[in-house]
Amino acid sequence: MSNASGHSPAGALLFLHAQTSLHPGSGTALGVVDLPVQRERHTQWPVIPGSTLKGILRDACREQAKMQFEDDGDDVPERQRRTRRQKANEEDPMLVAVFGPGKITGEGSSHAGALSVTDARILAFPVRSLRGVFAWVTCPAVLERLHRDLKLAGHDEIEALSDLKALGRSDAACSEDSPMVLADGQAKKLVLEEFEFTRVADANHVAEWIAAHSVSDEFTKERLKSHLVVLEDDYFTHFVRHATEVVARIGLDYEKKTVKEGALFYQEFLPAETLFYALVFASDSRAEKRPVKAAEVLKYVRSGLGEVKVLQIGGDETTGKGLCAVRLVNGKEGG
Repeated sequence: MSNASGHSPAGALLFLHAQTSLHPGSGTALGVVDLPVQRERHTQWPVIPGSTLKGILRDACREQAKMQFEDDGDDVPERQRRTRRQKANEEDPMLVAVFGPGKITGEGSSHAGALSVTDARILAFPVRSLRGVFAWVTCPAVLERLHRDLKLAGHDEIEALSDLKALGRSDAACSEDSPMVLADGQAKKLVLEEFEFTRVADANHVAEWIAAHSVSDEFTKERLKSHLVVLEDDYFTHFVRHATEVVARIGLDYEKKTVKEGALFYQEFLPAETLFYALVFASDSRAEKRPVKAAEVLKYVRSGLGEVKVLQIGGDETTGKGLCAVRLVNGKEGG
């Protein structure tokens, strides 16, 4: 994969681990849910638009860049005053080189940014378990797509995926010593939501790879190794469509303490612990005033994520929704 200038872009994977319920949307309301999450048309799996992610990454980098600027004072006419965030967005040379101009007039439309971000795809989805509290479920179709995407990002591929392609309708693959497994004579069963599955294979290679790359905290890494379950594709699709959270949202009449007319609606959320990933590509900068190599572009984005590396994605920020731990993993680096 190469860009128009003949230079190979630098590739990376951006992993998103939902810490609170997440509403990436909104999709088309076709039923009783007024605000569903956005989904892929052909799979009905949840998706986070790449334009959303790129805007969030730009905002994270802009928050650091604004420290070099000052808000305009009273000496500047009110209609011409700009905050330091606006100045950083339009004038910081590195920010503009990486993400593109912050205004679309004049020179602002002279070049594109050096960063490309794809839609975030579902990697693992949390589902209730009779034992072990909950499982992260995934499926061969998700893993095959991840395998293909790893090649695009220049990352090492996952081993032993072929062992999971032959899963039957009610089969499951997970760690042999998983706390979710029920002993039923010689068969080992799992009960997820209202469905029963039989453990027929290991998923250790997949679980260890996802644990090592998608999350940073050690507790979640260890839990992923024992709580990741690979199911047949159709069951996975059923869970990501029907095991989401649907919340009734209302507006109250302050005096009567009753619901205001027309103020009741239903909103869909993806549960906390959902895992996504997106591909991130960086090319050499197209800005004449700030030539930057592709590797430096990724380094700049990584520094913009800061030490905490938690971003807010989707709607309902003021009610604590959409907080996601993020991890940017460079191709071949593994970190």
